[in-house]
Amino acid sequence: MGLLQRRIDIVTMAHDSDLELIEYYLDMLWLERGLSANTLSSYRRDLAAYSGWLQSQGRDLLATDEATLQNYLACRFEQAASPRSIARALSCLRGFFSFCLRENRIEQNPAAMIQSPKLGRPLPKSLTEEDIECLLAVPDVDTPIGLRDKAMIELLYATGLRVSELVGLCLLQVNMRQGVVRVTGKGDKERLVPIGEEAMDWLVKYLQVARPEILAGRQNEVLFPSSRGRHMTRQTFWYRIKHWAAAAGIDKPLSPHVLRHAFATHLLNHGADLRVVQLLLGHSDLSTTQIYTHVARSRMKALHAQHHPRG
Repeated sequence: MGLLQRRIDIVTMAHDSDLELIEYYLDMLWLERGLSANTLSSYRRDLAAYSGWLQSQGRDLLATDEATLQNYLACRFEQAASPRSIARALSCLRGFFSFCLRENRIEQNPAAMIQSPKLGRPLPKSLTEEDIECLLAVPDVDTPIGLRDKAMIELLYATGLRVSELVGLCLLQVNMRQGVVRVTGKGDKERLVPIGEEAMDWLVKYLQVARPEILAGRQNEVLFPSSRGRHMTRQTFWYRIKHWAAAAGIDKPLSPHVLRHAFATHLLNHGADLRVVQLLLGHSDLSTTQIYTHVARSRMKALHAQHHPRG
């Protein structure tokens, strides 16, 4: 075996060891903080990306110093990564090295003194009430899939659930008699959210007509199964939203949580209390909900400018 091959083998073994450490850290996060699978996947991507970059430099995770980490972040900037993406990666690495320090694997946290890039606070993209009405009107409710999508969109707009919460709903989580849905959100926190009469009506129609046809005799406790009778992914539902938005002629930039944002914004526009909206959204911190007051305020300013004689 030549020197070059031995060098490759050593680097590969070091990388494998790094990945094992990353998985161990993620397991500890899951045990200690109950993070969702999506959050853990995001952390895994950031840590694996840094580990891969270190591998190209012939180094491993536990040999990281502040200068090396600064070089990595500089490379991310040169690759046109957004400040938000870099800040998230740095936060992830800071937490990882803090864990390693606690485990006595390193002597100091190389990310502790590195400042995160300055971030503006972006307003969540939302839809107007007219946009929502158009979106709700387009699904073909004479087909099982169209009726399922109609019920899902109505329920999402009525409750402000996260997309992951919606597609993960089971039959037992919906109390038809009381008109509420029981949701397990981030950090395994449960909350009860009222459904509303319109969404309830469509949910009843869907359960009576479309769901049995979609399942075609198959047994499944998932509230909204896919066309194959299986658990629907977030990505699949997001494709459905984009499909119906295009059919409705909505050409605004959309995000997977666009109906959640619309739910919160429209509640505040109609005078809902901020703390009530916080409870409905499942936010642990009121400051997370307060961003919607900026959206509502922007909408009111636009209406004032449009309709007031001296606007």
